[in-house]
Amino acid sequence: MLSKEDLSDEFCFPAYSSESTNNGIIGYTDSPEFICDEEHPIFVTFGDHTRTLNIATKSFSVLDNVKVLLPTIQNLRCLLWIITAWQKQIPNLGYARHWKIAKQCVIKLPCKEGKIDFDFMESFIAELEAERVAELSAYLKVNGFNNYELSVQELRALENLKTISWDEYRIGDLFDKLKTNKLPYKAKKLPTSPTGKNILPCLTSSFQNQGLNYYVPIDGATVLKNVITIPQNSDVYRAYYQPKDFTVLSDAYAIDWIYDDCKLTRNQYLFMVMCINKVTDLPIYSYKNKLGGWNVVKDKYILLPKANGKIDLDFMNDFISAIIKLAIQDVVIYTDEKVKVTKQVIAARKDTNAGILNQPFTSEDVLEHDTLMVAEESLYNK
Repeated sequence: MLSKEDLSDEFCFPAYSSESTNNGIIGYTDSPEFICDEEHPIFVTFGDHTRTLNIATKSFSVLDNVKVLLPTIQNLRCLLWIITAWQKQIPNLGYARHWKIAKQCVIKLPCKEGKIDFDFMESFIAELEAERVAELSAYLKVNGFNNYELSVQELRALENLKTISWDEYRIGDLFDKLKTNKLPYKAKKLPTSPTGKNILPCLTSSFQNQGLNYYVPIDGATVLKNVITIPQNSDVYRAYYQPKDFTVLSDAYAIDWIYDDCKLTRNQYLFMVMCINKVTDLPIYSYKNKLGGWNVVKDKYILLPKANGKIDLDFMNDFISAIIKLAIQDVVIYTDEKVKVTKQVIAARKDTNAGILNQPFTSEDVLEHDTLMVAEESLYNK
């Protein structure tokens, strides 16, 4: 049985845990236990504690508290429908194991002529995919992320990463913990989406969705933004940059920049977060072996780039900007290809022959057609 200490980003086979983030993948191994091949191309993993269901199409291994299931169908879209319907029927028992209950669940599936309607499920999921891809394409264009060409400054930042000077800085000299009003709420009793007066995201020790999984009323809450948050009672001690309004509920805290009068940019905050996580987000820290709160973290030292006797904030800004463009490049190419294929499909459908026009769309046609339509509509509205 693998543990976090056995994993490394240098390996290429995913390792699934019971965690609900990153599709259950917590790291990578060099020796997969379950092999995806022609006979068994797809597996499903089940997180016993978190009730998460994920689809594996590449050879993999698992950590503790994960069940590995062999599906009787190999259609990805139909599997997405089924595991989504299944997960909705599994009651949340907290940190308890759920498999005994999960395997007894009964789910409803669309039927046609007395049989499961797999064609409908596939076309329905294809339409959802089309909508999401279209929204992503529109978002990239509107926010300028479709331009992934690196500037001279960004190229220089990447080239200079190994040659620039670095210096140690005590976290407590750079940041200070922010005081927040204590809120009289229990996380389990709060809504997980904005409802009524509960519209302000609140921070807990969770590492899912950057720790913001519940909503509370604004009244009486200390509203924060553009700060860094760190859990203090968790299994994973990962810091996050919070650019939008939120408040602190429990088992975590927020820290603000105090080193000088300079106001940090989003990219500089993201760089700081990476540096902090190098001393907090470590396999040695867990729920049993806790990192500790601010009194511990403030005395840890991080390395930051230095130029002319000062923290090199310009380098940090250019470096993160370059990383964002490199990370988004594949996404932009993917969405561009989707829209390109869509235009080809629609052009082919515009045939004057009524027989061709009356042919039904396949699920792939639905995906490509809706991708273009929703993308154009989203761009027009924005």
